[in-house]
Amino acid sequence: MKEYVYVVHTRPLPGREDDFNKWYSDEHLADVVALPGFVAAQRYRIADPADPKSPERIYLSTYTMRTDDPQAALDHMHKLVASGEMHVTDAVEVSDAVAHLYEVITPVVTAD
Repeated sequence: MKEYVYVVHTRPLPGREDDFNKWYSDEHLADVVALPGFVAAQRYRIADPADPKSPERIYLSTYTMRTDDPQAALDHMHKLVASGEMHVTDAVEVSDAVAHLYEVITPVVTAD
């Protein structure tokens, strides 16, 4: 099976950051990792928001996938969201979320 990383940039609605973070960290990551094809998830917050070149989407989530058909896994997740079977908070600014799927092309390189 090939390995992929699904990268999602998001931001909360104004005044809803606590709700956004609680949902994302306490609910959404586990919901996604429970789906076929997804094996790990992690969140990040931008460290230099004062930099004028920083994106408006200050949060980043990565989802590690191991599957022969990443698009089918993503389609399944999106179907669950669309049907309401997977809860999505109303605290996320969904209109400008950006997501990309990357294929892993090298092993992880570490310092010895």
